[in-house]
Amino acid sequence: MAFVETKGLTKQFGGLTAVNNVDFTIERGQITAIIGPNGAGKSTFFNLISGFYPPSAGTVIFDGEDITKVPPYNIAKLGIARTFQTTHLFETSTVLDNVIVGHRLRTKSRLFDAIFRTPREKREEREAKEKAMEVLEFVGLTDLANREVALISQEAKKRVAFALALATDPTIVFLDEPAAGINPEETEGLAELMRKMVENGITVCTIEHKMQMIMSLADKIMVLNQGAKIAEGTPEEIKNDPVVIEAYLGGEAVAEIK
Repeated sequence: MAFVETKGLTKQFGGLTAVNNVDFTIERGQITAIIGPNGAGKSTFFNLISGFYPPSAGTVIFDGEDITKVPPYNIAKLGIARTFQTTHLFETSTVLDNVIVGHRLRTKSRLFDAIFRTPREKREEREAKEKAMEVLEFVGLTDLANREVALISQEAKKRVAFALALATDPTIVFLDEPAAGINPEETEGLAELMRKMVENGITVCTIEHKMQMIMSLADKIMVLNQGAKIAEGTPEEIKNDPVVIEAYLGGEAVAEIK
């Protein structure tokens, strides 16, 4: 059984069809990539799966359960985490405090607990800090835990975004262009981090434009163009698909992956 499955997934914004009747599966324990030209519908596809947008048609199945109408907060509780093209972090807070926010999804304290500093609040605060330090160690950022986010590098911010997603205890993470804006050496570091996530039982699905990285990293690739799926297969199949080459991999992209 597929870990994540979409059936006829469609999203229309007025007269624009951003995602058009997409059937797709993500297998547990793999790295799946979604590629395509700018405006192909990739981020919208992520937003539909993670509940940020309601679909115009179609269904999303997660681990055998229909989550099409489940709100984003509850989808996150089910074990689906995601990052965004632009890192959404609290720039004036520390790296540690940013990551602690992620684990708060799993805590039960309410306003009463916070005001009166109940034993539950104190326990969960300690647990959230421990979890944050655990995932910061996983992504290699313990030395920056107390540094203000505004003062760290772009590559470190990418790792903080990974850590924030991991702090929610996900079983699958959707990464939206994780390697955008960083150099080749840093890109390989993030690729290694994705492999490490899979080795530790977390399924990964990523949107990415860096073809050399994707061709060496992904188990399966889906290609979107103008909202529709035009191809799906292994990296070898995708880079030799004439439809994909015409729509997306022409010129420089082909030279990059050959």
